[in-house]
Amino acid sequence: MAFEGLSDKLEAAFKKLRSKGTLTESDVKLAMREVRLALLEADVSYKVAKDFTATVTERAIGSQVMESLTPAQMVIKIVNEELTNLMGGTQARLSSAPHPPTIVMMCGLQGSGKTTHSAKIALRLKNQGHHPLLAACDIYRPAAIKQLQVVGEQAGVPVFEMGTENPVIIAKEAIKLAKDKGYDYVFLDTAGRLHIDEQLMNELKNIKAEVKPHEILLVVDSMTGQDAVNVAASFNEALGIDGIVLTKLDGDTRGGAALSARAVTGKPIKFVGLGEKLDALDVFYPDRMASRILGMGDVLSLIEKAEMNLDEKKAKELEENLMKNKFDLEDLLSQLREMKKMGSIKELLMMIPGINKKVKETDIDDSHLKKTEAIILSMTPQERRKPEIINPSRKKRIAAGCGLKVEDVNRVLNQHRQMQKLFKSLNGKMGSKKMRRYGMTGAGLDEFFK
Repeated sequence: MAFEGLSDKLEAAFKKLRSKGTLTESDVKLAMREVRLALLEADVSYKVAKDFTATVTERAIGSQVMESLTPAQMVIKIVNEELTNLMGGTQARLSSAPHPPTIVMMCGLQGSGKTTHSAKIALRLKNQGHHPLLAACDIYRPAAIKQLQVVGEQAGVPVFEMGTENPVIIAKEAIKLAKDKGYDYVFLDTAGRLHIDEQLMNELKNIKAEVKPHEILLVVDSMTGQDAVNVAASFNEALGIDGIVLTKLDGDTRGGAALSARAVTGKPIKFVGLGEKLDALDVFYPDRMASRILGMGDVLSLIEKAEMNLDEKKAKELEENLMKNKFDLEDLLSQLREMKKMGSIKELLMMIPGINKKVKETDIDDSHLKKTEAIILSMTPQERRKPEIINPSRKKRIAAGCGLKVEDVNRVLNQHRQMQKLFKSLNGKMGSKKMRRYGMTGAGLDEFFK
């Protein structure tokens, strides 16, 4: 996962600070030296890492920090604030034209994920009630138009294309169609190259001059590390971009691009790609990313994922059952299926403060959920509603039915009993809305993966 190495090194540096009752100036400087090395290893540019630690050091050696009751916590608070500032401070929204359509020009090098992320952002807008249109302006790459049509169909977003016509004409005609048909966003999927060259930049400049886009988004592959920042700086200098879309932030990227992009280009990261699926896209929140890097979790993003992916009707049914102190295996199966919509289990658990540190030390994969689902599906409807009737002979039949062991069946039944107790203790202590949000996405998850 992105930032995992950086998070571990920062945690080690802060652990040394916490072990000291009082801090001296040399303690802070030693810790900041370790922080700077951690940032450099994460592929953050030297200047950005140096300026960052200098700012933190200056704030941290002030009397307000040194004389506080918890100086180490104050230093961590300052690091959190400065990390947030480094990445842009606040969320940067996608532009919206006063008179539709809003024209968004997507650019980037070949292979960065530009075409896919055009569809991802369009799908996100469509789910918010907008009517986007994708325009195929890449006439050079083989199958580029076909790729856009495929992802457009998957997203349920129409695609405008004119074959190998001049990209400037394609862009103008797409905008004309959008005005006639009432599309409120037009995404221009422009051509890329394997490297930055004059021909590419001239074409992009011509499109920009003719259609005057409200937003120019640069898509960069975060796996390329510091090169991603260099590409962003070059595009910004030549074209004047408005924002950055970082892709593959779910992979083994060290995170340097996310931390350096704003400082080097002055332009905000607006979206991050977190997987191959079209819904694997998040709005970039600097404060939430800083919290994740420092191992503090990200409850707000978890809640938003739940609200976007969970079925409100099923959530209400679960709430009613919980209020009646009823949580059977049918409810558990339903919650497991809902939870799968939200993405990887480890990713979800990493967002929960307190649990995230335990998750780092354990190997959790989604096969655990698949086994649990298979076990429950091997039960009869009566057994799911009344798990207490499941005796040894029934356990053998259930295990044989799903190809697993009796011990696996016992594990699921034990975890279900623990969750029943947990929800019973929570019942009455939390509001109904909060119960819906945290049914299987908060304390329940912690219990489920003990």
